[in-house]
Amino acid sequence: MSLEALIFDVDGTLAETEELHRRAFNRTFVRLGLDFEWDRPLYTALLQTTGGKERFIRYIEDYQPDRRDLLERVGEVHAEKSRAYLELLRDGALGLRPGVARLITQARAEGVKLAVATTTTPENVAALLASTLGPESPGWFAIAAGDMVARKKPDPAVYAVALEMLVVEPQNAIAFEDSVNGINAARAAGLGAVVATPSLYLKDEDLSAATAVVSDLGEPRGPAAAIGGELFAAGYVDLDGLRALLPTDRPAQAD
Repeated sequence: MSLEALIFDVDGTLAETEELHRRAFNRTFVRLGLDFEWDRPLYTALLQTTGGKERFIRYIEDYQPDRRDLLERVGEVHAEKSRAYLELLRDGALGLRPGVARLITQARAEGVKLAVATTTTPENVAALLASTLGPESPGWFAIAAGDMVARKKPDPAVYAVALEMLVVEPQNAIAFEDSVNGINAARAAGLGAVVATPSLYLKDEDLSAATAVVSDLGEPRGPAAAIGGELFAAGYVDLDGLRALLPTDRPAQAD
């Protein structure tokens, strides 16, 4: 096996976007005249359900069972929430997590393909990439997004779409995730390795099923802290360290 592609989750992995999503939902509730407000503990619990539409449905079913009439307005609520999210994103307050831009730059320089496998919308992905990496950056990635598949993570469908778009065998790709659902999806899709970076809202998730768990991708001036799994010789996540995670790329050990 050889390293041919890097596939990134978005929310919590590329950037700590979940707080913006929470604020966008709350802005939407005000605009639509809904007497709801999601605080951080509630949103943390709702994040166990992947996908914005699915998250709103779960909220109604579990927390507002008397408002089941709103299940007929899921599309309207989610569309307004997406508009609110893009508004917040355009404010420019959000940056990428440590090491993400550096690793993407290295991958492009060495001809390693890039993709996104996410439950969010293509518009949200493109807006995040453009606001952080520049207006041309969405074109650097194959974007496999939530509405392109019938089942969300932990189902592997979105990874299968990303691999098909990249024309890469799964064992030659490495995933980057921040959740148990994401790790399970990547594993089920047969990816060669999974690197997990705990995020703000999912910091208590058990990510031990990943090949490596690090605080973030790190920088030469600010190394990552290893939490579990494989260590990276450079002190941060780079392509050489990622190649070492793939089983056939491991150096032979002396007897």
